Amino acid sequence: MTTSGPLLVTSAANVQLKELKRLAQDSTAYRKQSRIWLEGDHLCSAAVERGVQPELMVFSESAWSQTGHAWSGHGGKQLIVSDALWPGLSALESPARMGFVIAMPAQPVLQKDKPTVVLDGLQDPGNVGSILRSAAAFGFQQVIALKGTAALWSAKVLRAGMGAHFGLQLHEGMLAADVGVLDIPLIATSSHHGEFLHEARLPTPCAWLLGHEGQGVSAALAALATHSVRIAQPGGEESLNVASAAAICMHASATFKSSGA
Repeated sequence: MTTSGPLLVTSAANVQLKELKRLAQDSTAYRKQSRIWLEGDHLCSAAVERGVQPELMVFSESAWSQTGHAWSGHGGKQLIVSDALWPGLSALESPARMGFVIAMPAQPVLQKDKPTVVLDGLQDPGNVGSILRSAAAFGFQQVIALKGTAALWSAKVLRAGMGAHFGLQLHEGMLAADVGVLDIPLIATSSHHGEFLHEARLPTPCAWLLGHEGQGVSAALAALATHSVRIAQPGGEESLNVASAAAICMHASATFKSSGA
């Protein structure tokens, strides 16, 4: 729904601005407000391309004067924040000059046979966002985040995901028992145990189980695994960053399937 014109905010005491600041800077505020903050034209464009309609479009004053007209047809109310106040709104190191507020999507029904990525207590938002991006790129449409994993819709995870969120079915706050209902092979990743990835005949569809950056896959989740693989590291490093390992594993699944092996 559109309004007769945008509202200009010039006071830090503005109630709407304070709510936006909490939404942008508190990684779990979206769960309380049932709204999500998307910062930057790339994320906003990715959302629009997937049919997402903003509840609110927010611009810095200078951005509005330069590009606001280009967004006017996407619906939603419009809020302009003075350039002096804008840096205090963002939680990102390099704040963008516009953003959307969108409604929190309903959690989808878990699909038992869909290619899946399971995140088991991953803490780093950059890793989580990168994994979501790889999942979207390699055809893993469903992501299950167990309790303790970084908030999927937080600003930093969204920034790292580069729009991948809008092409995925995301499940938050899940338990290992929920993973057990999947009717596909579950492949645990390990630094030191299991078959080498490049030698494995990878089942498809499957679910990749990706563990905490330091502790790896939990015992409860590892007990559910039907396969275990490791990545050959001829350079001699002890382990790979989990986001890098995830990308290698998902790429291996995608290419193994496409090769007809």
